[in-house]
Amino acid sequence: MKLAVFAAVALSVQPAFAWSETEQYDAAKQLGSVIAAESFCGMSYKQSAISGYVERTVPADDMSFAAILDTEIYSANYDQEEMAQSQKTAHCTQMRRVAESYGFID
Repeated sequence: MKLAVFAAVALSVQPAFAWSETEQYDAAKQLGSVIAAESFCGMSYKQSAISGYVERTVPADDMSFAAILDTEIYSANYDQEEMAQSQKTAHCTQMRRVAESYGFID
């Protein structure tokens, strides 16, 4: 009986979905690339849209997401410094399309 109660309590404190390290890293990397492109590509994002994306995507108890995101933004900014014009054109075209698709810009 005690084991059944423990199991019920343990299951009740589990997050609604499992958030693997791979999913955490992928979400931070992808959002980091889009955020890094904002200034580089001459865009201006709606802050409420960014916030909404994080609210919908990242579990509230994930304390590592912001640090991973910061690292990814820093890395993307570094990579942007070396882009040739054609690479920047292709990069910014896709980043604008992604930003539009998530409602970050109109």
